[in-house]
Amino acid sequence: MNAEENSYGCCDQSFFTNGNTVPDLLTEEEAVCFLRLDIDGPSKPELTLKYYRDEGLLVPTRVGKRNRYLRTELLKFLNRLTYSNRRKTG
Repeated sequence: MNAEENSYGCCDQSFFTNGNTVPDLLTEEEAVCFLRLDIDGPSKPELTLKYYRDEGLLVPTRVGKRNRYLRTELLKFLNRLTYSNRRKTG
């Protein structure tokens, strides 16, 4: 599924390149886009996000009844993955 076909409006490449700033607090859909799980990734990226939450790899911020994600938390998560992969590949 490419960016034009998915339901995540923010995942269009232009969202990140047309001067839009990434908000400090992202919805689940925006977090999927930020992590690029929707592009060449799993068929159900929201389940991958849930897996990361359930494994304690990604900590959401609960606002009302919804999970939100701090941009800084998503960046920390990516850094942990990067360094973890670096150690595995030598």
